[in-house]
Amino acid sequence: MKKELKIFLASPRGFCAGVDRAIEIVKKTLEKYGSPVYVRHEIVHNKNVVESLKKLGAIFIEEISEISDSTRPVIFSAHGVPKKVPEEAKIKKIFYVDATCPLVSKVHRETEQLYKKGFDIVLIGHRNHPEVVGTMGQLPNGSIKLIETVDEVKNLNFTKPLAYVTQTTLSVDDTKEIIDTLKIKFPNIKGPIKEDICYATTNRQAAVKKIAANCEMFFIIGSRNSSNSARLVEVAKKSGCKDSELIFDGKKAPIDKIKNCKTIGLSSGASAPEELVQNFIAEIKKDMQVSIEEVITANEKVVFKLPKELN
Repeated sequence: MKKELKIFLASPRGFCAGVDRAIEIVKKTLEKYGSPVYVRHEIVHNKNVVESLKKLGAIFIEEISEISDSTRPVIFSAHGVPKKVPEEAKIKKIFYVDATCPLVSKVHRETEQLYKKGFDIVLIGHRNHPEVVGTMGQLPNGSIKLIETVDEVKNLNFTKPLAYVTQTTLSVDDTKEIIDTLKIKFPNIKGPIKEDICYATTNRQAAVKKIAANCEMFFIIGSRNSSNSARLVEVAKKSGCKDSELIFDGKKAPIDKIKNCKTIGLSSGASAPEELVQNFIAEIKKDMQVSIEEVITANEKVVFKLPKELN
């Protein structure tokens, strides 16, 4: 007789509108221009997605200088790129399609406008994450100060008017703590009109928060280099399920540990295909009698248009 297990399945989970759009851009570019097409950096942070696009004819590179055939198009990833990247493509006469998520582009425009108005700018984000590199690369070197923690706020000193922007995939709660600390130290600091943390990050974290306390273990399906997936693991731990972990490419479900549970929670990062979630459930079903309760905290209807080059 198989042991019974209840899975609380978080919804929304998985692909967001920016990821859907980026993957669609690669597919449509291949349809329109034939293969190969180059993609600078992983289009989204998921190995399965990258491998499936490689099979269709996408070649993944880290820098424009790696392009061996300048007659082929190059696509910039959903995370956004520094200004120097499209400039380099133009100099080399390489046709490019920009798959930057529109919500990341919004942050880019905000930083440029703040800079033009004479503000000093603080970016709350994770050092070396491609989105942060892209946002900082919108302005001349040294124009944006990156901070990662509340402690770093103590060392900040500014003479000009100050404004902040944030990476779109951060922990909502951790970021609020940093923003609150900034506001205490700099009461006149200017924030974005609409929050920079994207709707999908916020929604996925809210869904995990709602169910974590009911779960003995919590699993997030996503890649190790996916910021939003890593944040979901942190959110699950802070919301009452200490035994939370990331299930990344090649990592098997820890069935022996799961067999000791009556309830587990499950969600996936914004760049993880739903198929990986279903495969994880199917793996558990081989050993246990599974019932699933989907906990829906929001209905997402956001769709982003494709770039005009592909219409």
